[in-house]
Order: sequence, then structure tokens, then C-alpha cells
Amino acid sequence: MRALISVSDKTGVVELAKALAALGVQLISTGGTAKLLADAGLAVSEVAQETGFPEMLDGRVKTLHPKVHGGLLARRDVPEHMAALKEHAIGTIDLLVVNLYPFEATVAKPGCSLEDAIENIDIGGPAMVRSAAKNWKDVAVLTDASQYAGVIDEMKAHGSVSRKTKFALSVAAFNRISNYDAAISDYLSSLNEDGSRAQFPAQSNGRFVKLQDLRYGENPHQSAAFYRDLYPAPGSLVTAKQLQGKELSYNNIADADAAWECVKSFDSPACVIVKHANPCGVALGADALEAYSKAFQTDPTSAFGGIIALNCTLDERAALQISKQFVEVLMAPGFTPQALEVFKSKANVRILQIALPEKGGTTAWAQGRNAQDIKRVGSGLLIQSADNHELSLADLKVVTQLQPTPQQLQDLLFAWKVAKYVKSNAIVFCKDGMTMGVGAGQMSRLDSARIASIKAGHAKLSLQGTAVASDAFFPFRDGLDVVVDAGASCVIQPGGSMRDQEVIDAANERGVAMVYSGVRHFRH
Repeated sequence: MRALISVSDKTGVVELAKALAALGVQLISTGGTAKLLADAGLAVSEVAQETGFPEMLDGRVKTLHPKVHGGLLARRDVPEHMAALKEHAIGTIDLLVVNLYPFEATVAKPGCSLEDAIENIDIGGPAMVRSAAKNWKDVAVLTDASQYAGVIDEMKAHGSVSRKTKFALSVAAFNRISNYDAAISDYLSSLNEDGSRAQFPAQSNGRFVKLQDLRYGENPHQSAAFYRDLYPAPGSLVTAKQLQGKELSYNNIADADAAWECVKSFDSPACVIVKHANPCGVALGADALEAYSKAFQTDPTSAFGGIIALNCTLDERAALQISKQFVEVLMAPGFTPQALEVFKSKANVRILQIALPEKGGTTAWAQGRNAQDIKRVGSGLLIQSADNHELSLADLKVVTQLQPTPQQLQDLLFAWKVAKYVKSNAIVFCKDGMTMGVGAGQMSRLDSARIASIKAGHAKLSLQGTAVASDAFFPFRDGLDVVVDAGASCVIQPGGSMRDQEVIDAANERGVAMVYSGVRHFRH
């Protein structure tokens, strides 16, 4: 049995080669890999010795040779193939170990030049991988260090790699080549004439890995599956570990994502309860119990069967309170053993543990956020940069005679953060770090405001002195009048309407403070 090893990333390769040699496998290798193995005391034959042709063009040509590809592609069950190998003194290659030049890592570096990118496009590696993967019945192809241990264990136990494993390795190999080519296409398609990179490439290549098939989609007559990004962001829903409960459904996942994205945007302990993709209750608290209790008060009716997300460890006190309501999914970065014990009797509750992204990340990915949002339309896609805008006190522009108090400013920022995650048209009443009424998804902003007021009334919450966020500007003063009539004492909105002055005059007339955010948060 012969193995050809040619890797850019040398992680684990010496250990792999030693294990193969101990099993009697003959080693063939290239350049730096061959030197590494020889320095480790292993008997290794260089590809140049096998082909009788030296590496050339700075290593660009070394494995592109019939004695390599013939050994990989020849079918052992076809006599003519084996006769051709014998005629030309070509030995079979039964195991290929290849990982590719680090193209993705290279182009991810700030200031990467086109020349650097081009030099990191692997040619011989993908060619060998494709040859081996095509001939999977006879050749096992390893393209990632994570595969090494399993293959060695199988060879030790059975003396060979099983047909099932070789097919799985072949699929993984073709997937790797597909992702590699897509990365090259994405990069080259994004280049402008001046060498800068466009935000949206001329061709977009989606790369996703299936996590699971789902029982059905949004409705029972629809089929569905759940996929993740090839390189998922830390702290995103796809990194969750399910600790207990039934299998997640399509709607569970969609709502859980909405809740998690909202709750992780807060720095202090927070709870978000989501129903049908909209937050029905959001609150800050000193701990998990207080945050949940306040969030639940906003809309206890909608909270029934909702999705609950916390950005702090769930302890027993909070778990006992939450367990009193019907909850579909419960998420937090951590759970105490006592909290998990509380839910053992509620086996259907889906409990997800998700680590929060580390603070201080400089990119959307490092902050656990999507860099882009994608929406399917007809036979096309709408792709946009994600709405990752964060508003600070310094960004606010007071446009009324009445100045908001420090507490009102904090409530306005809180309301604005919640409104970002509410379907448009969105109106959110808040006070003291707690949502008091949420109006979502109406065709009229007036109706969203009225619905928020109605919900607050049903929850027996007073809207007097509340802060209100509107995700987009008030086109007329009537929108402002409705929220002030309900009890609002201050308002945050983007501004930018042709009738801004009319709305400002109305705010001054009604004796409320109003600030502009300067940005809009439509969410469709």
C-alpha cells in the first residue's frame, strides 16, 4: 500500500505518517512535507524520484504527472487500467493526504495584494484531490487533519479503509474543492480595476453545511433543513448546544435566532421573549430572574409558548419562575446544575446553551454578527450589509425645546435597540429598562402605536411617562399625537420626513422631548 502526502498545513502530519509507516504503508511526499517526514526519521520517497522529473517553476509543477495521476485514477477492477500501469511502470497510490494552499486565510488579511492571492491558488493539490475522490472505491483521500485519527483507527482494526469511509472522504474532498474554488471566485469577482475590492462580488457563491433535516418547514406541507455558514460566527445560533428537549422545528429556529440576536446586543443582564419573530417582552435586570420577570410582564398572553433568551447564566431562582409558563425554547450562555434540574420534569422544553461572542471584536464575524443579510426573491437574491448599526448617546440629536432627562435618554436608547428587532412598522414603549408595549408589523404606523397601547392595557401597564421608539420617521404629526395620547413623554425617531418641522412643532406643543437617531431600522 502506498500513500502520497503533500500538505500545506502540517498539523498532525508527522503523527499520521508514523502511524502509516507502522502499518507498513510506503510513503511518498513532496518538497517541504518530504523534508519534515525525513527529519522525523521516516523513510519517504520524493515525488520527483517517482516521476523521474524534478519539481520546477518554483514548485508550481511537481505532481502534475501521469505517474501521480495514473496511480490515483487507475481502477483496480479494470484489467486494461492495470495493464497500462504495468506497461508504464506506474505504481498505484492507495491513500492521498492533501490540504491546499491557504487561499482563504491569505485574502482575509488586510492589504492582501492580487499577487499574493494568485500565488496562493493551489493547482496540483486540487487536481490530485479530484483524481483520488473520483476513484474513491480504490483510493482514500484525506483533506483535513480532523480525518487522520479515524482513518488510522480503522486501518489498525481492519487492515484497510472501508468502502463507506472512502465514499464519505470522497464527498468531503469534493466539498472542500467546491468551497476552495468558490472562495477564489468570490475574491476575483470582487476586484475593481484599481485593485480595491467591491463589497458585493460580480458572482456570489453560497457555502453552507447542513446541520439537520427538519420535520417540516414553516407549515407542515413544506419540507425544510437547517444549514450553517461554512465558517460560523462565534456566539451565533448555529453554535448552540442543545442540552435537552425535542428536536428544533423550522419556526423554533427562526424565532430563537430573533431572540438571541436581540438579547446579545445588551451588556447588562437582559431577557427577550419572542413570539412569531417579534419581541413581545424585553427587559434589563440585576439578574436573570428580574430581567425575565419584567420581560414577562409586558405581554404575558403572547409569552405563552414563546422563545426565551437570556444573556446571563440562568440560575435556579429564575428557572423556577420560568418553569411556571409554557415555553418552547430557552436559551442562555450558561445554566447552573440546579436550573437544569428544574426543567428535567419538562422534557419537551428545548434548552440551548450558546456562548456569547467575546467583547472587543473588530469585525462583524468576531462580534457574532452576520456581515450580510440575504433574502430570496423569485429566481434571484437580495443581498445587503447587515443592520449592525449601534447608536450611542453622542449620536442623538435633540430637536425639541424640552431636553430629555438622563433617565429618559437611557430609556430612549433601550427602546431604540428593541425596535431594531421588531418587524416594521414598529412602535415600542419602554420605561426603566423594560418594554411596556410593542406594536409590530402593521401597514400603518398609527395602528402599530394603537396596538402597543392596547397590549399595555391588557397587561395592566401604564404608559404614562414612557419613552417611545419608532423604527422610521413619522410622516405626519398624527403618529406623534397617538403615542403622546397614550402617555409617552419622550420620543426617538430617525427624522428625515418632508414634514419633520410639523412633527417637531407638535412635540413642542404637546410638551414632550424628541430626539433624532439619524438612522432607520426597517425590518421586513
